[in-house]
Amino acid sequence: MTLTNRHTSARQAALRQVAQLGPFLEGSLSPFKRPGCAQPGWHLTFKAHGRTRTLYVPMEMAAQVKQWTQNYRRLKKLIRQVTRHSRALVRGHVANRRAASRFRASTRP
Repeated sequence: MTLTNRHTSARQAALRQVAQLGPFLEGSLSPFKRPGCAQPGWHLTFKAHGRTRTLYVPMEMAAQVKQWTQNYRRLKKLIRQVTRHSRALVRGHVANRRAASRFRASTRP
């Protein structure tokens, strides 16, 4: 039997938010000065195999890629929330089993 408590509810809420996130992309989007141009160019910087990599992002994709990187940061935050609540559920389960064990031991003749 599974009891619904605040950690179960909060974890479920965070998981629902994960499902609604949409596309995500790890990395940081940053502008760079292009010679002879008034508008900046855009680079996506990320780690791959322990090395920092940079990928040119076309101007027409910059807004979309920015949203994807924001979604990734939101995803990481939600993962931490789910993890925190899952750990709390494990700790609570262990504490409840210990308490039940102590109760059974104290009620024996």
